[in-house]
Amino acid sequence: MPNKHLSTQFDSELGGVSTRVMELGGLVEAQIQKAIYALSHFSIEVANEVSANEPAVNAMEVDIDRELSSIIARRQPTAVDLRLLMAISKATANLERVGDEAEKIARMVRSILEHAAPRSLPTTDLQVIGDMAATLLRKALDAFARLDTNAALLILKEDGLIDTAFDGFVRKLITYMMEDPRTISPSLDLLFLAKAIERIGDHAKNIAELIIYIVKGADVRHVSMEKIESAVR
Repeated sequence: MPNKHLSTQFDSELGGVSTRVMELGGLVEAQIQKAIYALSHFSIEVANEVSANEPAVNAMEVDIDRELSSIIARRQPTAVDLRLLMAISKATANLERVGDEAEKIARMVRSILEHAAPRSLPTTDLQVIGDMAATLLRKALDAFARLDTNAALLILKEDGLIDTAFDGFVRKLITYMMEDPRTISPSLDLLFLAKAIERIGDHAKNIAELIIYIVKGADVRHVSMEKIESAVR
């Protein structure tokens, strides 16, 4: 993560914690991929693996937060450096929540299989949305590593595609439930699963917003795309 500081030791500590964030991102990304695989292949074994790995995600978040607190206490960073450290902390929290969503997907997969849900339900559509969310998170992590505001801007725009796909999936589920009441219970499981995937896209968006905050010092949450583009320029 490129940045210049007067203290070489500070640089080293900052680089270390940044590396840990990328490691957490890689772990969380793997969790998402396994959760989507569990869904598309109806695999309880892989779903169980996702749940088993969840404590590792939580532990890594705690370790990163502890290191950030230590750096702030010992180094008393300037305003610009403090902004960076705060953004790293928020990015870490978003990644941990992505891990939560992946574990939620795994639980929903188990519920669907245990209740012998009809295979005719549109799980393939859900896999497509899941792949979109996983790709967006990967782009967000890459942009965060490079502090690339232009890439962050593209991520913010792409998040709308996931929202659109989610809305279309909900409409399709409603059609299934209206045509066959027996699909209502498993369809509700799929709905919660789809919402978990949609939230992964939201967390990727949050990380993109943090990139702009770090580089430009602008808080672009809950503002129009026109204002975000202006901040990036």
